Amino acid sequence: MQILTLEHFAGRINETFTVDLDHGKSPFVLVEARPLPAAAVPGMVRAPFSLLFHHSSALLFPQRIYQMENPGVGDFGIFLVPVARNQDGFIYQAIFN
Repeated sequence: MQILTLEHFAGRINETFTVDLDHGKSPFVLVEARPLPAAAVPGMVRAPFSLLFHHSSALLFPQRIYQMENPGVGDFGIFLVPVARNQDGFIYQAIFN
């Protein structure tokens, strides 16, 4: 299992990440990748960070683990939570700690 870090995503803002949904594959666009504040803990594998993705569907997807892929990052499972709605769709967040 690959340990994902902020560095995997920081240079990929506005890139499309394809999510495997029950009815087919769908594009999610990475709109933010930022570090989260945290004190160093012995044995800590990575610094915590947050990702925000935009999906331009009026259909709300539930929070759960989705299989995602991007040519630069590869294939990985990610827990997405819907956190906001805008005029163009929904924003989903993933937090790594």
